[in-house]
Amino acid sequence: MELPQGATVAVADGQKLSLFVNEGDAANPKLAAQPNVAVNTDNKSGGMGHSSSSANPDDDTQDEDGFSAGVVAILNKHAVEGKLKHLVVVAAPRALGEMRKHYHAKLKDVLVGEISKDLTGHTSAEIEKAIAAA
Repeated sequence: MELPQGATVAVADGQKLSLFVNEGDAANPKLAAQPNVAVNTDNKSGGMGHSSSSANPDDDTQDEDGFSAGVVAILNKHAVEGKLKHLVVVAAPRALGEMRKHYHAKLKDVLVGEISKDLTGHTSAEIEKAIAAA
């Protein structure tokens, strides 16, 4: 997958978010880490106020879902405000599935790719390789 210059790369799982910007060009991406952002985890898709049971996700799953929804809330806000021109989402498979439920139409417009892989904690060079291979 080619990564346009200036594209934002969001790398997430159910607990951590790392943002990068491609300071290189499409042929030679160079990811630069961006400052950490606070993620609001109040949106629990499993159903806020419901206790854990066989019918409802456990507390850890609800926390991860809330984090994933919070990540997308940040990305949606940036997309609606025009701060995102191109976006690639790299997320753990379960987190990516949850994130997709919350994509705003403006976010879908700037989304150039998704990679269903947990690369949180990996170096920018490893993330660049994964994007190039996708």
